Amino acid sequence: MTTITSNTKRLVSLDVFRGIAIASMITVNNPGSWEYVYSPLKHAQWHGCTPTDLVFPFFLFIVGVAMAFAFAKYQNGNRPDSKVYKRILRRGLLLFAFGLLLAIFSPFLDLLLKGAPIDLNKIRIMGVLQRISLVYMLASFAVLNLKRRQLWVLSLILLIGYWIAMQLIPVPGYGANNLTPEGNLAAYIDRLIVGKNHLYKGGPFDPEGLFSTLPAIVTVLFGYFTGEWLLQQATKSRTSLNIAIFGVICLIIGHLWGLVFPLNKQLWTSSYVMYTTGWALLLLALCYELIEVRALKRLGFLFEVMGLNAIFLFIGSGLFARILNKTHIGIGEKPPTIHTWIYNNLFASWAGAMNGSLLFALATVLLWWVILYAMYRRRWFVKI
Repeated sequence: MTTITSNTKRLVSLDVFRGIAIASMITVNNPGSWEYVYSPLKHAQWHGCTPTDLVFPFFLFIVGVAMAFAFAKYQNGNRPDSKVYKRILRRGLLLFAFGLLLAIFSPFLDLLLKGAPIDLNKIRIMGVLQRISLVYMLASFAVLNLKRRQLWVLSLILLIGYWIAMQLIPVPGYGANNLTPEGNLAAYIDRLIVGKNHLYKGGPFDPEGLFSTLPAIVTVLFGYFTGEWLLQQATKSRTSLNIAIFGVICLIIGHLWGLVFPLNKQLWTSSYVMYTTGWALLLLALCYELIEVRALKRLGFLFEVMGLNAIFLFIGSGLFARILNKTHIGIGEKPPTIHTWIYNNLFASWAGAMNGSLLFALATVLLWWVILYAMYRRRWFVKI
């Protein structure tokens, strides 16, 4: 999630792609009211895939593309030394730690503002940054130690193996081929290893659980294959077209696979991996054509600013949102939170509940863009 460079040039289109992903994340995560959200900005309740369900896999795909550029020097027999592995571990552990910080920040605010003790037995262990951490480390080790053909075999094993396991291995009390939130194998394994109290909202499953992280590794590897291929291509429209063709093929495979193993973000099903990779390739093809081939860099500048400081934005916006939702304005038994007060008085009061909720989210994106633009002007780029 840092600025990407290579021995030849920086792939600005990847920064733009990352900026689109992080801007989308801020929009869907910060409505004025969760009761008033337009359907495309909601996650699928269980099976299915909405535009919002594309955001997280886009991040993982981007990690993979960036990995290809970062590790290009270690191809053709040039092996990495121990410092490279230490750097990977450091980066991964820091991401995991920042994820835990976000998880514990709300209870910390309750302690600070209300004196409520922090119950460590109910702190969620997994999360978005934690998953990014794990797949980044595991995919990095695989890329640095396996040949391309072996990486493809590993990808197939993970996707097909996950599919077989989820359908054939019985869960006590639920049986085999149970894909409900309570009865699926991934949820059962997470309850055994992590513990129900440490899962999302106390269980029964975690959308970023341990077992479902395995197919998420493939999302990163598909990004890596794409980046590795891009390094060997000329900067021309034919390259963009080929990326788009691969994207359509992945969409078709994902859709067909979804007929027997449903698209499901929260289970990160194998069909979901293929389907979301297809959309990631199509968006990358568009960014590549406009930014790299046609050199319309100004067209992507708004998103590039956000993409260059994505990790800072992810953590900063998460902490800021929690502060707005935990601090109150006024007195009385139930004074509104700052978040609610701003939404009701500055947006819903004139735009209505639904449009006001969307405008609140867009205003949040604009606020952070201004902050990131100031950082951009000063060349402040937060990297891990």
